Amino acid sequence: MKQSLFLLLFVGCQCVLYGQGRLLSFEEVLRQMKQNNRSLKIAAKNVEVARAERDKLRAAWYPSLQSYGTFVHLSEAIEVRQSLSTLTEPAKAWVQEWLPDDQLITGILNEVGRQTLAFPLTPRNLTDIGLNAEWVLFSGGKRIRASRIGERLVETAREAKEEEVSAQWIALVESYFGLRLAQEVVQVRRETFRSLTYHYNNALKLEAVGMIDKAGRLFAQVNKDEAQRELEAAQKDIGVLQRALLSVMGQSDDSRMESDSIFSTTPLFIHWELPDKEIFRQLLQMDNPNLNQLRLQEEIAHHQLRIEQSGYLPDIALFGKQTLYSHGIASNLMPRTMIGIGFTWNLFDGTAREQRIRQAKLTRQNLVLGKEKVSEDLYVALDKLYTQLQKAQENVRTLNETIALNEELVRIRSKSFAEGMATGSDVVDAETMLAAVRVARLSAYYEYDVALIHLLALCGIPEKFQSYPKQ
Repeated sequence: MKQSLFLLLFVGCQCVLYGQGRLLSFEEVLRQMKQNNRSLKIAAKNVEVARAERDKLRAAWYPSLQSYGTFVHLSEAIEVRQSLSTLTEPAKAWVQEWLPDDQLITGILNEVGRQTLAFPLTPRNLTDIGLNAEWVLFSGGKRIRASRIGERLVETAREAKEEEVSAQWIALVESYFGLRLAQEVVQVRRETFRSLTYHYNNALKLEAVGMIDKAGRLFAQVNKDEAQRELEAAQKDIGVLQRALLSVMGQSDDSRMESDSIFSTTPLFIHWELPDKEIFRQLLQMDNPNLNQLRLQEEIAHHQLRIEQSGYLPDIALFGKQTLYSHGIASNLMPRTMIGIGFTWNLFDGTAREQRIRQAKLTRQNLVLGKEKVSEDLYVALDKLYTQLQKAQENVRTLNETIALNEELVRIRSKSFAEGMATGSDVVDAETMLAAVRVARLSAYYEYDVALIHLLALCGIPEKFQSYPKQ
C-alpha cells in the first residue's frame, strides 16, 4: 500500500513539473537562437570588421590631403654675404693708372675692400602653415590587388559566419533532441518502475499465501529500487540538457528562473528514404564553409604574391603644396603654391623583395596542399555520417520487431508469475530487456537526427534540417 502511494505521489510530482515548465517546439528554440545566440552575433560583427578592412584598402585609390604647421627657431639667420673687394678692385686699378703716386685713395679703397656686405633673407624665427596633397597615379598594380584582397576578406568572414551558424545548428539539434531523448528515456524508466512496482506488489501477495519465498520477494524489491534509481538518474540528465539548450538559445543566467524548466515538444524522427550520396558530395564540394574559406585564402595569397612582385615597378604620384600662412619666408624665396609629379623606384633592397616573393609562393603552395587535405578528410567524414544514417535506419527496423516480441514476452511472463507458473526473475528479466530495447530504439532515433544535422552542416545547408521533422 505504501509503495503504491509513493508511486502515485511520484507521478503526480512529474505532472506538476511539466505543467510549470515551458513547452518549446524546435522552431521556437531555433528562432530564439537566431535572435540571442552570442556566437552568431560575434560572427556577424566579424563580417562588419572585414568590410571596414576592405574599405580601408580601397582608400588607396583616393588622394590624400594633410595639413601641417611648423615653428622653427634658427641658430643663425639666413643671409647673403657679398665681399666689397669685387667693387673696390676696379676702382684701385683706375686710381693707380691716373694717380700712380696716390696713397690716400688707395688706402681707403683697400680698407673698404676688406669689408663684407650682408643681406638677411629670413629672420631666425619662422612660421609656416599649409596643406600637402598627394595622389598616387601608378603603383604597379598594388591597389588593384589590395582591393581584391579586401573583397576576399569579406567573403572569408561570411564563410566563417556560415561555419559558426553550422556549429550552432549542430549544438542546437544535439541539445534539443538530446533533451527530447532524455524525456523519452524518463518515460521509459517511469513505466519500467511502475511495472516493477506492480510486480513487487504481486510478490508481496504471493509471499503472503506461501507461493514464493522471501528471497523471491527481496529479488523483486531490489529490482524495483534499481528501476527507481535509474529513473532519478535519467531525470538529472534532463536538467543538464536543459541548461545546455538554454545556452545555445542565448538565454543569460539572469533570465533563467529556477522554477521555469523547458521541455521539447518536437519528437525524434527518422526517414526511411535517403538522398543519393553523390548529391551530398556535390553539395560538399560547392558549399562547405571550410573548403570555401581555404579557396578564398588561396586567392588572397595569389594577390599577395602579385603585390610583392609589383615591388620591381616604380610608384608614380602627383603632389601639391599650398601655404596658407607664412611668417619669415618671402614668397619670392618659397612660392606659396607648388604642384608636380614624381616617382620612387626601389632599385635594390638587399634581396628583401625576393624573400617576400618566395615567402608568398610558399604560403600559396601550403594553402593548396591544405585545401586538398581538408577535401579528402571531409569526404571521409561524409561517408562516415551517411553510413551512420543507414545504420540508424537498420537499427530502428530491427528494434521495432524486437520491442513487439519483448512486449509479448513481458505480458506472458507477468501473467504466468501471477498464476505461480513463472519465477520473479523471469518477469524482471523481461521488463529489463524491454526497457533496454526501447531505450536503444530512442538512441537510434537520436543518432539519426544528430548524424543528419552533421551531414547537412558538412554540406553547408544546415537550415534544411528544419524541414525534416515535418516530413
